[in-house]
Amino acid sequence: MIRFGLNVGYSGAQLAIDMDLVREAERLGFHSVWTAEAYGSDAVTPLAWIGGQTRTIRLGSAIMQMSARTPAMTASTATSLDQLSGGRFLLGLGVSGPQVVEGWHGQPFGKPLTRTREYIEIVRAIWARERPLEHQGEHYQIPYRGPGATGLGKPLRSILHGRQIPIYVAATRPKSVAQAAEIADGWLAVWYSPYRTGFYRDALESGFRRAGGGKSLASFDVAPAVTVIQGDNELACRYGFEVAAKKVQDLYLDGKKAEATAAVPNELADEVSLVGPPARIRDRLAAWRESGVKTLICGTRQAEAMRTLVEAGG
Repeated sequence: MIRFGLNVGYSGAQLAIDMDLVREAERLGFHSVWTAEAYGSDAVTPLAWIGGQTRTIRLGSAIMQMSARTPAMTASTATSLDQLSGGRFLLGLGVSGPQVVEGWHGQPFGKPLTRTREYIEIVRAIWARERPLEHQGEHYQIPYRGPGATGLGKPLRSILHGRQIPIYVAATRPKSVAQAAEIADGWLAVWYSPYRTGFYRDALESGFRRAGGGKSLASFDVAPAVTVIQGDNELACRYGFEVAAKKVQDLYLDGKKAEATAAVPNELADEVSLVGPPARIRDRLAAWRESGVKTLICGTRQAEAMRTLVEAGG
């Protein structure tokens, strides 16, 4: 059975959150609500705002960019949100892309797989509080002893006592999907297609084998983001969105967003979305259910679309 999440995304020029939609998602029994960040609004502030106005729905970041925060700051932020919300926080992490990492945060993109593994190891060690924090890796050195160091740094243990919060990792390529299956509690799937699960399954099973301990889809959350638009069939024919293809990326980075959207094949957009009248959405939901998805993170501004999903029974 699929459970549903609501993706409120990130802002445009002005930040606003449709709290009526969020409260309706909570009333309908949605599992979670997720925020995002790129190079505008952050993912954390909206979650705090939402958390203060809700009571049961879980609060997920999809994603907090690793290059934007040290692992220690992320661990502290996650525990703070988790405790203030009554244990509702879900930590979604991602490396973002070199355009944002180097062009916005001014950090080297480095080796994404290495950074992700080190980052999660540090965050979990902070939460465990078994010993003062020490880590010497390729991306992170704690305490720092490199160029410019004072030599006064010493291993510290978190003052805040937290729990091991579920960690989700955004991934698209086979190696990163396999790593997510190995070291995380869930996978934030990007451009997930329920009709092409062979690639995903092979990567996931590879990661589960490396993790050991009987880890499998039964204990792992496959959580794709999917656009949901309820309306007539014409919407399915003309709807499109950005993909990682070079042509679309170049158009988007040149500020030609409408052209970038138009360059996406309608068939692909429809395959990774739930678009159409209620009956079509209910019918196509079956493919997502059968593909092994556990949490469907829905990008929608329509309360009626959320109700259709819930009525379909997940």
